[in-house]
Amino acid sequence: MVCEKCEKKIASGVACPDKWKDGASNTIQSGKVKVNENKLLTKKNRYTPYAGGKCTVCKTGLHKPDHKYCHQCAYQKGLCEMCGKQILDVKKYKQSKA
Repeated sequence: MVCEKCEKKIASGVACPDKWKDGASNTIQSGKVKVNENKLLTKKNRYTPYAGGKCTVCKTGLHKPDHKYCHQCAYQKGLCEMCGKQILDVKKYKQSKA
């Protein structure tokens, strides 16, 4: 759940600027990717899925660096995952604390 402002960020590519073949750094033509490169020997900037940060409520690892809340906590509180803006009024929702 993200608000309209953050949804526009995602749609415009601000949140994920890497487009295929359009200034991408993951192509052979850019010169940054080598053919027949041994990935075990070249340890640079490996993908770490939970290095994005932690949820401010439950402290679980987030896989996106620009998010503040995990999906579960954002839904329970009615907040935007990225900016924390109140989206839903959840006063009348029945939610368990499990």
